[in-house]
Amino acid sequence: MKIEGSVALVTGGNRGIGQGFVEELLEQGAAHVYIGSRTLADAEALAARDPARLTAIELDVTREDQVAAAAARCTDVNLLVNNAGSYGMTTLMTAPDLGALRTEIETNCIAMISMVRAFAPALKANGGGAVVNVLSAGAIVAVPVMGGYSPSKFAARAASTCLRAELAPQGTHVAALIVGSVDTRMSEHITGRVKATPRDIARAGIIAVRHNIDEHDTDPHAIEVRAFTARDPHGLAASMAKPFLLV
Repeated sequence: MKIEGSVALVTGGNRGIGQGFVEELLEQGAAHVYIGSRTLADAEALAARDPARLTAIELDVTREDQVAAAAARCTDVNLLVNNAGSYGMTTLMTAPDLGALRTEIETNCIAMISMVRAFAPALKANGGGAVVNVLSAGAIVAVPVMGGYSPSKFAARAASTCLRAELAPQGTHVAALIVGSVDTRMSEHITGRVKATPRDIARAGIIAVRHNIDEHDTDPHAIEVRAFTARDPHGLAASMAKPFLLV
């Protein structure tokens, strides 16, 4: 797929990796980008940078009415970037209840599928296009300290594989991005690690779109996790569990 002249919608596009996608898509020649945000005002300042090519839309991906409204409005989309996500900052056992887990699964997996279902007809009508699902290194190795976030991304990774197979006949490619360490608000509490920029992740995502890559490791940390998984999966799992082991 060509980025030049494309029309994209980026969920969670008002900051972080989403904003990185918006900026990179414009630089690489996208004709128009819809910036999805739960609060319209949060995206309007970014849209004001280039009113001719940017449009802010209110879009909470967990609300079916807003997803349907976005699909009805943005019928020219041929690139869907599912970036919106939720991280509860707790673990499965220390959370006071299952609320965080439910939100993470709903936002990171179910809503992603909902967006693809809603936009599949437009993608087909516009030549097939592509879907980019922004996932995590926590989708290829379980990370206990991340609580429900890691399981939700595992599910989203599996869903991406299923969606790729189902959408292939209509010419829509589904790319899953494995994101490791990136400098966003979600990771600001993590220190001592080199972090990629949101634009780095966006560039990697666009490479996946241009070259029909099914699953793409976007940064050095993601590449390291993938290599460790291939070399010593049990050792990697043990290292992830180490903070909880009384040894």
